[in-house]
Amino acid sequence: MKEYDLIAIGTGSAMNIVEAMLSSNPDLRIAVVDKDDPGGICLTKACIPTKRLVYPADLVRLVQAAGEHGITAPLERIDFSSIMERMRRSIGREIEHIRQGLQQTENVDYYQETARFIGPYQMRVGKETITAEQIFLCLGSRPAIPEIAGLDQVAYHTSDTILGIDRLPERLTIVGGGYVAAEFGHFFSAMGSEVTILGRNPQLLPGEEPEVSALAKRMLGRWMTVRSNHEVTAVEPLPSEEAVRVKALDRGTGESMHVDTEALLIASGRAPNSDILQPERSGVQTDARGWIAVNDYLETSKENIWAFGDANGKHLYKHVANYESQVVFENAVLGKKTPVDYGAVPRAVFTHPEIASVGQKEREAVAQLGRDKVMIGFNRFEDTARGQAMGVRGCFAKIILEEGTGRILGAHIIGPQASVLIQEIITLMSTRERSIVPAMNAMHIHPGLSEVIQGALSEFLSPEDYAHMLTHLFPEDFPAS
Repeated sequence: MKEYDLIAIGTGSAMNIVEAMLSSNPDLRIAVVDKDDPGGICLTKACIPTKRLVYPADLVRLVQAAGEHGITAPLERIDFSSIMERMRRSIGREIEHIRQGLQQTENVDYYQETARFIGPYQMRVGKETITAEQIFLCLGSRPAIPEIAGLDQVAYHTSDTILGIDRLPERLTIVGGGYVAAEFGHFFSAMGSEVTILGRNPQLLPGEEPEVSALAKRMLGRWMTVRSNHEVTAVEPLPSEEAVRVKALDRGTGESMHVDTEALLIASGRAPNSDILQPERSGVQTDARGWIAVNDYLETSKENIWAFGDANGKHLYKHVANYESQVVFENAVLGKKTPVDYGAVPRAVFTHPEIASVGQKEREAVAQLGRDKVMIGFNRFEDTARGQAMGVRGCFAKIILEEGTGRILGAHIIGPQASVLIQEIITLMSTRERSIVPAMNAMHIHPGLSEVIQGALSEFLSPEDYAHMLTHLFPEDFPAS
């Protein structure tokens, strides 16, 4: 049995702590274990490769919109295989750089193997048995596969496997209505595929505000077919061609429909990897869904075993995993008692248009404080000089405040550069006061897109007045009752 000072499962955000520990104490003996390519899910299978695909899709949409500004820019050719290869080549270089770093770091043993607990603080890794008094679990997650009749009889992709294709499918059906479906729908439709999204939830992007999701569905609908509130009931191969028939049920009307597709992408969420780890053998508990249970300090039910990133299932974002690694470092290494704070967790959907959110939704704020204690700031991109110049229509920023204090409760943006614009709000929400005053008093560059935020902070509506405004601005989505 090999003894270590620390075992780290996963080569993503856990490496933040490993590097910090080695820099202060190079004599530590550390085992780093990852069954997949090093770098973590974000680099190898998720955010980084997909964003390198989304950017070419954004360029396609930009060229297609050039005519609105008096520019003739024909889109002559899209080299799909080249785009995919460029993504894989750049990701491969980064993976290899990390691999070499792990292999060459003194006092670090790197195992590209599956780790399983065999007892308290003991793990089986390949042919080795290893042990440590301190263990970090940052083991990621995997695509969730729903129970659909016939799915085991047809070829299908997940967000992992579709990154390996070289030929553009003529028709692609995506099962799922979340951010993965929206981003891949944007990419493949821009590349030239005929895309259909079948989402079970009544709302596309169910984690977003209803008006954000409604606008996203309408705008994405210009390029693809988006069917929300549709339950996929079965799939079957078509004998006459290399295709799959996807059967679905409209949960609102009860009507059945089907889509014949060349390629099928299952994008219905993420599932924990804890079953592979078998944490119960070490006394580490999981929750009802299988994610590793942690306390407010990110420690598991077993002392000195910590879980963060996707492993605990709290927020499956790389920036959250990085933040959690800081909390674990303070608690596990420095001996502090720093509780985790998820009060201002941002997220972005890199589709077309871009979407970004942080904090509470309007419904959550009203439920917590009451309708008379909530105010809403709103501004459209087209009401700014820069937005007008860009020809942006319909997109907006929404900021939710506590009435009387000006305390920011949440913000939601749909439009160009939403993931950048929302940072002003995220930063304010990370202060003790969460006050809008600094943003209200600050000069915003004119004419710049940041004036979208400035405008949303200049006048506030009650929830009732805001609802009335939505019926006026978006009558197709929010008809007057």
